[in-house]
Amino acid sequence: MDLSSQKEKFSEAYVLAVAATAGYGTYKPSPDDDSVDFGIAARTSSQANGVVTMRSPRLELQLKCTAAPTPSGDSLSFPLKLKNYEELRANNFVIPRILVVVLVPELATDWLAHSETELCMRRCGYWVSLRGKPATSNTKSVKISIPRQNQFTVQTLQAIMQRLAKGELP
Repeated sequence: MDLSSQKEKFSEAYVLAVAATAGYGTYKPSPDDDSVDFGIAARTSSQANGVVTMRSPRLELQLKCTAAPTPSGDSLSFPLKLKNYEELRANNFVIPRILVVVLVPELATDWLAHSETELCMRRCGYWVSLRGKPATSNTKSVKISIPRQNQFTVQTLQAIMQRLAKGELP
């Protein structure tokens, strides 16, 4: 498998691990021709008396993976293909979309460590919503700035899904 394919599979494993730990299901659109690599879905829950308290929120993700040092500033910069930018910035999707960029060490052999007591995926993912971003005159890619505080974690995903259940945006 080439390095690009390894990065793709590692970013998928990262998202699957976060979603599973958060208690959400996932789905993979086929084919991926709309800048959506994965979807995350929550089950509808209800109170004991059968009254539904939340909808079944869904979130769609465009995944990217890059080997880069941990950013030293408040944000990380990522060059996103223009096609992906245009498809993620639209504001009329029924299911909200976000970009998740997973950072990994340079060497694939450093991405994962495990023992009988732990499994460690090295580095982390960051997310950003591009919904409503302006059009660009760029012809190939757009430099995306993602705040480092936007780590894609179990708690962050749960908070996003709770906002979506209230009809809010990520």
